[in-house]
Amino acid sequence: MSQEHPLVTDFLNYLRFERHFSPHTGKCYAADLYQFGQFQLGGPEAAARVSLPSRGTPQSAFAAARPGHAGGTAVAVAPAQTTQDVAVLREKLLKTDSNQIRAFLTFLHEREYSKATAARKLATLRSFYKFLMRKSIITSNPVAAIRTPKQEKRLPKFLDIEQVRRLLSTPDDSTLLGARDRAMLETLYSTGVRVSELVALNVEDVDTPGECLRIRGKGRKERLTPIGPTALRSIRKYLDMRLTDPRSTTFDKSALYVNKHGQRLSTRSVRRKLDKYLLVCGLDPSISPHTLRHTFATHMLNNGADLRSVQELLGHQSISTTQVYTHLTTAQLKRDYDNSHPRA
Repeated sequence: MSQEHPLVTDFLNYLRFERHFSPHTGKCYAADLYQFGQFQLGGPEAAARVSLPSRGTPQSAFAAARPGHAGGTAVAVAPAQTTQDVAVLREKLLKTDSNQIRAFLTFLHEREYSKATAARKLATLRSFYKFLMRKSIITSNPVAAIRTPKQEKRLPKFLDIEQVRRLLSTPDDSTLLGARDRAMLETLYSTGVRVSELVALNVEDVDTPGECLRIRGKGRKERLTPIGPTALRSIRKYLDMRLTDPRSTTFDKSALYVNKHGQRLSTRSVRRKLDKYLLVCGLDPSISPHTLRHTFATHMLNNGADLRSVQELLGHQSISTTQVYTHLTTAQLKRDYDNSHPRA
């Protein structure tokens, strides 16, 4: 007899339906919990064999471990285990103390996981045990006394204005797919939206007279964000060309950006298109769609935008998330100072 772990299932359903976490975030939380469970059951060697699923994987590390499992719950659940395995793991999870959490963090350090990865895994455990506390399944939180490892401050990569110009002018907008790609890149730079928000856009989300987009962000929160006239012209040109395409009757009518088969684009497809244009125009191949989001924020602040305004435009819940871009603008000021001051 085999069964899935109910504690993990309930927690992942909570993340999906109540916290509105994205499927990928759910997969990461699931993999983190699975690794911690393996650490509790089999020690460091068992935990070391667990790997994080990629964004393209349709199930989490839990479900992926079971061939043929397509996943029927909100997000994937732990691999089927015997009743005895489930009972042992439940007991270990419920009796976890702060020393075992610290031992897990030590394991991550010894295996040379980055501080950012260790912090995310700790955040998963923190959320999981808070969930168990709210459900009155446990009476004390073993993560409460654990401090999050101090993170290295890495400045986000961004493009300068000339690099943006080169990139945005690369797609050949005389073709339908080229017009789509130019419109996508213009939208990313003009609005600073996440790539997941870009592919979720519908045609009706484009308010041309009001020069804004309706964005569905993290946690199903909606916001309106301005979009510039250049990007709007690119979108309009793409949509006009799409309407005249002989295959347009078979296209997804609601989706703003569709692939060559007329179906809504995926985030992976956007990344592949960007990679192609980076190669063509000779820019750094490590640039990602998120780099254009960083570029949007940095250029806005460099040109005098208020930090709170940029926070709203990016859809950040906390202004501390937006403040990283002030470090970029400070770095630019320092370079200008060094290049300009006679005594620098």
